Amino acid sequence: MNFRHLGRSGLVVSEISYGNWLTHGSQVEEETAFACVSAALDVGITTFDTADVYAGTRAEEVLGRALKGQRRAGYELFTKVYFPTGSGKNDRGLSRKHIFESIDGSLRRLQTDYVDLYQAHRFDVETPLEETMLAFADIVRQGKALYIGVSEWTGDQIRQGAALARELRVPFISNQPQYSMLHRVIEAQVIPASEEAGLGQIVWSPIAQGVLTGKYLPGHKPPEGSRATDANGARYGINRFMTDDVLTRVQQLVPLAKQAGLSMAQLAVAWVLQHPNVASAIVGASRPEQVHDNVKAAGVKLDPELLRHIDAVLGPVIERNPALTEVPARRP
Repeated sequence: MNFRHLGRSGLVVSEISYGNWLTHGSQVEEETAFACVSAALDVGITTFDTADVYAGTRAEEVLGRALKGQRRAGYELFTKVYFPTGSGKNDRGLSRKHIFESIDGSLRRLQTDYVDLYQAHRFDVETPLEETMLAFADIVRQGKALYIGVSEWTGDQIRQGAALARELRVPFISNQPQYSMLHRVIEAQVIPASEEAGLGQIVWSPIAQGVLTGKYLPGHKPPEGSRATDANGARYGINRFMTDDVLTRVQQLVPLAKQAGLSMAQLAVAWVLQHPNVASAIVGASRPEQVHDNVKAAGVKLDPELLRHIDAVLGPVIERNPALTEVPARRP
């Protein structure tokens, strides 16, 4: 495993991090989840990412049990706050009330005294940013989180948050966006703003929810049990990749991956790690073998000619529109 500093902070994270967005507490049994976490630790992954909303808070509980007994200083634990975790009008968003209640709930479920990184899961358009950043700063000063970060914030939002973080003297160090060969919307605005502010990227969906593994073939039904057949697949955006044009071009990457001595998944993860502002790529797993496969992307340096060839193959289907950074609508 290789390691990188997260932004301009002193925090070091593994290039490959383990996330449990759609797996723990929902898609896989707890025994399998434990096996995947054990596999992650065995191959040198030290960075684990979750969120209070995943599987209705169950994902945090499963991860907490899976990591129980591990030396706490030996791994980095990240979680998030924003999305609804209850039916009450204050059980969502980035108000001081919700943030303070959410961090305590997350720590209880994760069975730990602190998280290394506490992230705003989206930008809250209905709460003053000053209120949100002050609440985060207070949580850091209480020792419940060591650093703060965000997820899917726009470039302007990152700049505003960074300015307040400097005033409050709180370590604001990361952004967690979607990023892959097919989805590059952060390159035009988010990454420049992050570099200015000293934030590093912890990217999710580097394999485009499995599309970049090459398992989906144009003109064919998705394999049974795959993400594309899951009822949540459309909800989480896989359908936009499931066109014959995209899938045909992805198949053209198969010989390129073979020439590089990589699986398609390894090529996809290695690709995002070529960007100097990316500190870590989050991978999920429903089987330990997937962890062992994905981790082989760590430390891989892709040839510039290969990168150019990938761009030429995917060119017309690459999404680059910066307006597609995820901005939630106002709450009803």
